[in-house]
Amino acid sequence: MAHTLIGIVTSDKRDKTITVSIVSRETHPLYRKQYTKTRKYTAHDENNEAHEGDKVQIAMTRPISKTKAYTLVKILERSRGKVELKDDVNTIEMPEKIGADKIAETKKAEAEEVNTAKAEEGEEE
Repeated sequence: MAHTLIGIVTSDKRDKTITVSIVSRETHPLYRKQYTKTRKYTAHDENNEAHEGDKVQIAMTRPISKTKAYTLVKILERSRGKVELKDDVNTIEMPEKIGADKIAETKKAEAEEVNTAKAEEGEEE
């Protein structure tokens, strides 16, 4: 049987081609630390069945193009959809830098507001 791999589809934008990422944990031979290694393979998807996020099985075949040497065998699990963040969460507005004179003006304006509020309370009583 041909060499088979199982991975997640990371791209299905090209016609009849999918990009499959295969993640593996490996241990460094000298330092004994584990690290993650991600390998990407392009595979032939004749009917454009697989979509981004699907878990698929691919098998080695004769070279179909310069980069494609695998073909889609079957889709093991469909993706459950994407998580979209709101626009206001993605774009955080940073306040502009304020100079010392601007800070003094805002403090003075706040103090005047407090004084006018106290004066109005005194008139009401």
